[in-house]
Amino acid sequence: MSNKVLVPIASGTEEIEAVCIVDILRRAGADATVASVGDIQITASRGVKIVADCVLADCAGRTYDMIVLPGGLDGADNLANCSELIKMLKAQKESGRFYAAICASPAVVFETHGLLKGKKATCYPSMASQLSDSSVADERVVVDGNCITSQGPAAAFDFALKLVELLFGPEKAEKIAAGLLMK
Repeated sequence: MSNKVLVPIASGTEEIEAVCIVDILRRAGADATVASVGDIQITASRGVKIVADCVLADCAGRTYDMIVLPGGLDGADNLANCSELIKMLKAQKESGRFYAAICASPAVVFETHGLLKGKKATCYPSMASQLSDSSVADERVVVDGNCITSQGPAAAFDFALKLVELLFGPEKAEKIAAGLLMK
């Protein structure tokens, strides 16, 4: 059975991060669902239109092995303002299942809603001062227990491959990286 991953998106989501995360997870065999917190089609941060698989309300009550938030400042703000998503993320953290975010989302979503309490994290460099513990903010990807964070668009491949490693093991992550000519 494949790992179930939820990738919430919103208007203003950083398209490089969203597409990279979903693509890499699906290459690895994850059952990755893209769910919009608004309309089924969103306009991403650079004007790219992305059509989600469903709206977030369709995912309520389901269990996911991992929930992964792309960044983009406006997108992160929209994700942070979705009460259903925050409820799901808090349940994810409490259950010990993976939750992850990149770019603005660690600071804007996770920090704002107490999801980084007791966790080391990184985020988009200009937002690192908003983290309660920015001691590892210079790292591209940080794993602290079931919380995974990353810096931004240039780190999206590293981040997505780390998610694959956590879900499927290092061999699968290395195979995907090799297929993408990253190794």
